[in-house]
Parts: sequence; structure tokens; C-alpha cells
Amino acid sequence: MNRFILIAALALASFAAQASSGGETLEPANTNIRSKASLINGAKYFMAYCAGCHSLQYQRYNRMAKDLGLTEDELKKYLIFTGAKPTDTIQTAMTPEQGEKFFGKAPPDLTVIAKARGVDWLYSYLLGFYADPERPIGWNNQVFPNASMPHVLWRLEGIKVAEFETHTDDHGIETRTLAHFKKVREGVMDEEEYRRTVRDIVNFLDYTGEPAQLIRMRLAPWVLLFLVVFTFLAYLLKREYFKDVH
Repeated sequence: MNRFILIAALALASFAAQASSGGETLEPANTNIRSKASLINGAKYFMAYCAGCHSLQYQRYNRMAKDLGLTEDELKKYLIFTGAKPTDTIQTAMTPEQGEKFFGKAPPDLTVIAKARGVDWLYSYLLGFYADPERPIGWNNQVFPNASMPHVLWRLEGIKVAEFETHTDDHGIETRTLAHFKKVREGVMDEEEYRRTVRDIVNFLDYTGEPAQLIRMRLAPWVLLFLVVFTFLAYLLKREYFKDVH
């Protein structure tokens, strides 16, 4: 029992460490994987802004189209920009060598990133970019400091800078904490619209991590109904078998 408690505590601590990378409080993503409109919008923005560097190598175009309710013509027109076939997996045009040259390392595949990091982390990460002239790429991130990824959505959000507060403890050690962001250039979207777009992208990545969950959710009410009917029939059968037992 003590060993089980220890393992559970370590697992919880590991999960908490992942969920609060950098000591920052994560914003709830409040995604809804049942919303096909959100998934389609997220897929559109992912393909337009993210797929140039990141692949979804375990997800096929035609499976995505089927789950999202898109025709093959709509798939080819709005989501395939590389000349790939609908039966192909979603690959990026960037080679690992190009990724290492531009960013120091090849951008990772994002098929299961929502499973690895969690939707709240992804949502907070995409909202946490700010301009930082001290970084080689000109950007930094509140949730993942010194990340090698630039802010690819800056035209949508605009440009903001971070203003920090410096605190000195009793031992004279200074720590710098983020006070707030200051917008220095407006984007094509207002804050609410941008947050909704980021939420849709995260929702889409949550779907790609486990497309079968849409099937599970669709079948869940019928499974529960079956269990209720089966339980009732089992109760009637039990009464019939034991009616003469006193």
C-alpha cells in the first residue's frame, strides 16, 4: 500500500510539473472536441500557420476529413497545400536539416502533443509569446522561456512586450517576474477573436492525439443505455431464479 501511494504521489508530482512549466499558472483551454466547427477552424489555421514546420505524421488527411465532415474537394481546396494525396499522412515540407539550421533543432511532430503536454499548457503557450530583442529569433515565451519557436501567429494577435518586476529577498537574491504584457502593435484580430482561434487550434490538436475519442463519445450514450437495459433484465432474471428460495 505504501509503495502504491508513493508511486501515485510521484506520478501526480510529475503531472503537476508538466502542467505548470516555468512556474506559471496555466489558463484553462475550455476546448470542446464535439464541436466540428471548432475542429474545422483549428485545422484551417494549423495548416496555414503551423504545418510549414510541424508534421502530424500519425494523422491521415482522409481520416481527418471524414471525422470533420468534409468532402474530398473541400479537403483539397482548404487543407492540403503541399500536393499530397488525401490518403497521405500529414507531413511538413521542412526537412530536419532545415529545421536545425533555422531553429537549432528540428521542429517536433505534433500529432500527440496534446496528450504529452495537455490542452491547458498548449493554450497558455500559444498565448504566452512576446517580443524579446535579446533572443536570436526575436521572441520569447512566458510558459516555455527561451523556446526556439517564433511567434508564427503574430499577424493575427499583434505584437506585445513583457514588463517585469524585480524582487529582492532577504538574502539579496533578485528574481524577475512577469508583471503584465503591453501591446505595441495591433493584429488583424481582437483579443477575444484571437483567443477563440488559439482555442480552436488546441482543440484540433487534442483531436489529432486520439481521433477515436469522437467515436467513443458518439457511442457512449448507446453503451450506457445498453447497460441500463441489461441491468434491468438481469434483475428480472435474478428474481425469477430466486423466487422459490426462502
